[in-house]
Amino acid sequence: MPSPDRKALPFTQVQINDGFWAPRQAANRERGLGAVYRQLEETGRLAAYDLDDKARPHIFWDSDVAKWLEGACASLMTHPDPALQEKVEGVVDRVLSAQQPDGYLNPYFTVVEPQAHFVNLRDKHELYCAGHLLEAAIAHHTLTGDPRFLEGMQRYIALIAQTFGPNEGQRRGYPGHEELELALVKLYRHTGEDAPLALAQYFVEARGRQPHHAFGRQQALREGE
Repeated sequence: MPSPDRKALPFTQVQINDGFWAPRQAANRERGLGAVYRQLEETGRLAAYDLDDKARPHIFWDSDVAKWLEGACASLMTHPDPALQEKVEGVVDRVLSAQQPDGYLNPYFTVVEPQAHFVNLRDKHELYCAGHLLEAAIAHHTLTGDPRFLEGMQRYIALIAQTFGPNEGQRRGYPGHEELELALVKLYRHTGEDAPLALAQYFVEARGRQPHHAFGRQQALREGE
């Protein structure tokens, strides 16, 4: 695989001044981010982090919130906006408030299926959502230097690394929807720590292996319950 040490030019060092993309960037910055934030509020995606049974979350909602956070942080890196910054910090606070003592962070499984953590990797998108939250945390740390979100996600990644792997006592498995793998590579590049890269490599190399297919084993366990 290509060396993970190869680095792209940071987008903060690129200016787009053409007649096609530049207006679209401005529209996203001036109207899009605000419109999406309102949808996150109105649909209960932010309230889901309050872990209240009245706000029943969906399995994909973490990714929606995380994508907004990452996009908002990216916008703030080139166009500071105090009002948007305040919204970002409020969402980060809300996300972290839902983190469990062991590092687990997913409102759907905390509220709706608390006994089913990492039981259905193929369909339930836990690791996919973890990847988007991790990318958001990296963007937030890049923007602010504040370690709280990144450290929270590193705790979650440590739990995932403890749970999955080739060693005795670990589960065999990998994300049903690829996303966490690339986020782990980004974490490696951001921190220089080798553990995220090793976990990414495990997930990539474990994917689709036969005859011990992780998804098949998980499905058999679910159907036997």
